[in-house]
Amino acid sequence: MLLGFKTELHPNNQQKTLLAKHAGVARHAYNWGLWLTKNILNHNSNNPGNKLKFPSAIDLHKLLVAMVKPNNCWYYEVSKTAPQYALRYLSVAWERCFSKVSGQPKFKKKGRDDSFTLDGAISVDFNLIKLPRIGWVKTFEILPDNATPKSVTITKVSDRWLISFKIETATINTDKSVDVVGVDLGVKSLATLSTGEVFVGAKSYRKYEAKLSRLQYLNRHKTKFSNNWKKAQLKIARLHSKIANIRKDTLHKLTTYLAKNHSQIVIEDLNVSGMMSNHKLAKAVADMGFYEFRRQLEYKCELYGSQLITVDRWFPSSKTCSNCGTVKESLLLSERIFNCERCNFSCDRDLNAALNLAMAGSSSVTACGLDNADVARMKQE
Repeated sequence: MLLGFKTELHPNNQQKTLLAKHAGVARHAYNWGLWLTKNILNHNSNNPGNKLKFPSAIDLHKLLVAMVKPNNCWYYEVSKTAPQYALRYLSVAWERCFSKVSGQPKFKKKGRDDSFTLDGAISVDFNLIKLPRIGWVKTFEILPDNATPKSVTITKVSDRWLISFKIETATINTDKSVDVVGVDLGVKSLATLSTGEVFVGAKSYRKYEAKLSRLQYLNRHKTKFSNNWKKAQLKIARLHSKIANIRKDTLHKLTTYLAKNHSQIVIEDLNVSGMMSNHKLAKAVADMGFYEFRRQLEYKCELYGSQLITVDRWFPSSKTCSNCGTVKESLLLSERIFNCERCNFSCDRDLNAALNLAMAGSSSVTACGLDNADVARMKQE
């Protein structure tokens, strides 16, 4: 299987300038292509009888070479693949828009999500990587021995340059200590397992929220684009990056532990977008990173030979008694202890939900332990 590898580059000043030039050319090509395609769409909507063909990525690159490159000589200072991939990504963005997967693509801004992709003569040697038009660049860690990337993507995060590429990796079969485990995600604790283990979330945003607010407060009256403003913006970007890295590190440790030591992992198909629409929970949900947790768990289960089972979101894992199976009509969010009136069973709310998920995953009825009639009934309720 293909596995992504990402590390930080350690370029010198000359290489930093070349990296910034590549990012600028890629951004310019993307914005030019977006401007052209929007004009074509506006023309087609205003003139239904005289429609123009919507250009593909190849058509856009031919027009770029004929119309843009001769008037902008700085295009020849960077690798030709940087604008090519930028126009490919624009074409993919329009395809997602036309298929109603996402909205219309937006223009890129300088200093925000700067990135570009290169291919060609790329070589790897210990902690060095050779990039077209840039040369040998050091990395902060040793690169994989079997790395022969056909293309690399370089991204700027605050003041750091990161490089990512794909490597071929064989499936790693590990000894599993537990057959089936249910994982209940929450905002109080990140994950509660059916084995009784509880993993506390990093809550990095809550930890650094006051410091971030203070930096933004001090930056409010600085002259935009002045040196002091740029220094303050860099401090804010570094703190945002630190918050995100702490969250990702916590999720990586948890998902690796689950995939390595459990044969079957049962999680709930959470409606994260719906939870984010609740202004009382949105900040806490975003601080946990539920979507990133599921994304990491999907590819790590494939890597370590585990099976990921997703339970239907309508399955009442919190309302069901894990001892006798009785389903409560209602359960308040403030009730942290589950008490069953039928069998007098008492258990922590999250642990009870994790036990129900584990039983639902091993159930032979359906993946969620319910038939279609039960699911339809709960939707109506």
